[in-house]
Amino acid sequence: MKRYMAFVKPYWKEIIITIIIGLFKFGIPLLLPLVMMYVIDDIIMVDMMTQDEKLSILFKIMGGMAFLFIIIRPPVEYFRQYYAQWIASKILYDIRDQLFTHIQKLSLRYYSNHKVGEIISRVIHDVEQTKNFVITGLMNIWLDLATIIIAIIIMLNLNVWLTLVAIAMFPFYGFSVKYFYAHLRHLTRVRSQALAEVQGHLHERVQGMSVIRSFALEDYEQQRFAERNGHFLDKAIDHTKWNAKTFAVVNTITDIAPLLVIFVSAYFVITNNLEVGVMTAFVLYMERLYGPLRRLVNSSTTLTQAIASMDRVFEFIDEKYDIKDEPNTIPLTKAEGRLSFEQVGFQYSDDDKPVLKDLNLDVKPGETIAFVGMSGGGKSTLISLIPRFFDVTTGRIVLDGIDIRNYKVRTLRDNIGMVMQDNILFSDSVKQNIMMGNPNATDAEVIAAAQAANAHEFIMSLPNGYDTEVGERGVKLSGGQKQRVAIARVFLKNPSILIFDEATSALDLESEHYIQEALEKLAKDRTTFIVAHRLSTITHADRIVVIENGEIAEVGNHNQLMSRDGSYKKLFEVQKL
Repeated sequence: MKRYMAFVKPYWKEIIITIIIGLFKFGIPLLLPLVMMYVIDDIIMVDMMTQDEKLSILFKIMGGMAFLFIIIRPPVEYFRQYYAQWIASKILYDIRDQLFTHIQKLSLRYYSNHKVGEIISRVIHDVEQTKNFVITGLMNIWLDLATIIIAIIIMLNLNVWLTLVAIAMFPFYGFSVKYFYAHLRHLTRVRSQALAEVQGHLHERVQGMSVIRSFALEDYEQQRFAERNGHFLDKAIDHTKWNAKTFAVVNTITDIAPLLVIFVSAYFVITNNLEVGVMTAFVLYMERLYGPLRRLVNSSTTLTQAIASMDRVFEFIDEKYDIKDEPNTIPLTKAEGRLSFEQVGFQYSDDDKPVLKDLNLDVKPGETIAFVGMSGGGKSTLISLIPRFFDVTTGRIVLDGIDIRNYKVRTLRDNIGMVMQDNILFSDSVKQNIMMGNPNATDAEVIAAAQAANAHEFIMSLPNGYDTEVGERGVKLSGGQKQRVAIARVFLKNPSILIFDEATSALDLESEHYIQEALEKLAKDRTTFIVAHRLSTITHADRIVVIENGEIAEVGNHNQLMSRDGSYKKLFEVQKL
C-alpha cells in the first residue's frame, strides 16, 4: 500500500476536496431521523397546537428539506462522483504508463519465459482492480466512518443507553472482519493468477488459430481450454464460498443490532422513559449506522481484491532488468562499425549448456560478415548479443574500441538496424510501420526509403497506398511485402551497423530477388552481419564464418572456403545438389 500511495500522492488535494464534498453528501440524509423525531414529538403529539399551526410548521420544515434534497444535494452528488472517478482514472493512467515503460525495459529472456496474455492481464485487469482502493479505500471508507461517528454523536445526545445498545455489536463485527478477510486476500490472489493463465492460454490460441484449423485440433483445444477455464472456475468458487461465509456472519451480526434497539427502545416507551419520536429516530439511525457498516463489509471485500491485485502489479514491477545502463555509461553518437568479439561465451541460464564458447572475431568498418552453420549452432544468439538483447556471459564485445556495455543501450541500438526472418508489423498503416525507423521522417523520406527497399511499387497498388492498414502482425501483406516494409524502415533509420537474420529464407524466388537487391543496396558502406541457411545468398560476403556447436569452425570468403574440404564446402554442395 505504501508503494501504491506514491501514485496517489500527486492527487491528495483533489482527494481531500472529494472527501469534504462527500461529507455533505452523506451528512444531509442524517437530518431525516431528526426531522422525523421533531414532526412526531413536537408537532403530531402536541395537543396544545391547532391543526393550522401544525400544518404551517410542517410545510416550512418540508420546504427546507426539499431545498436541501432537490437543489443542494444533486450537484454535491455529481461533483463527488466526478472527482472520485477522475482521480482514480488519473492514477490508473500513471500506473499503466509506468508499467509500459517497465515492459519495454524487460529483457527478451523474460518474454521467452512468460506468456503475453499473463502480462496483459496484470497491466489491464489487475491495475483496474486497484482502482477500487482509491475510490473505496481512500474515499468511501472515510466517508462511511465519518457518517458512523456523526450518527453516534447525534444518538448520544438523544439517549446514551440506547446508543450503547446500538453499538454493542461493534466488537463482534470487528473480530469477524479480521478473521475472514485474512484468508480472503490469499484466495483473491490465487483467483487472479488463474484468470491470468486463462488469458495467456487464450491469447496464444487466438494467435495460432491457423495452426489449430490446419491440424483440425478444435476438439482437442476445446478440452485444453476447458481444463484451464475449469481451474479458474474452481478458484473462483473457493473465493465465492469464503466470501459468502463472510457476508453471512457479518450481516447476521449487523442485523441483530437493530432488533436490540427496537426491543430496548420499545421497552423504554412502554415504561414512559422515552418519547415515541426519539424511538423512531433511533430506529431510523440504525440504518444510517449499520448501512455504512454493511458498506464497510463490501469495502473490505473490494479492498482485499484490490490489495491482492496490487501484490501482482508490484510483483511485476519488481522484475529485474537483465540489460540496463550502468552509472558511467556514455552515449554512442555515430558508430564507425569496427567490432571485436573477444573470448565471447554465452549461456541462457546457469543450468543450461553454453551456447557460445570462447569466440574471437575482428570485424572492420564496412565489412560484410556472414554466419552459417547447422541450426542450433549459436548464430542467431551471437548476433542478438550485438544490440544487447542479451549480455555476454564471458568475454566482451568491443565497438570502436569500447565495450558495448559501456554505451547507453538506447544509443547503441540507435546505431543498429535489423531485418529478421519474421519481422513484426503493427496493426497500423504501411506508412506508420515504415516510420518506426524514424518517427520524425517526412513523407518524401518515407517514399524514398520504400523505393530503396523495392517496396514503393507494391505499396502504391494497395487500396489506400501508404495509408493502407496492414492488420495485426501485417497479416494483410505477403511475406515478401512484409520484408520489404521492414527493410524500408531500416533504410529510414540509416544505421551504421546492419544485422540480417534469415531475411530471405522463407520467401519465393521473385521476392528473394527484390529483397536481395534491396539488402545489397542497404549494406553498402555499412558493417553488416548476415545469418543465412541458404548459402547462395551470402557468397558475396567479405568473410563467411562457419559456427558449429557454439565455436568458430572456419573463416574465409566463399572461394577460400570452397578450396578447403571443410564444413562450408559440404554444406554448399548439399544445398546445390
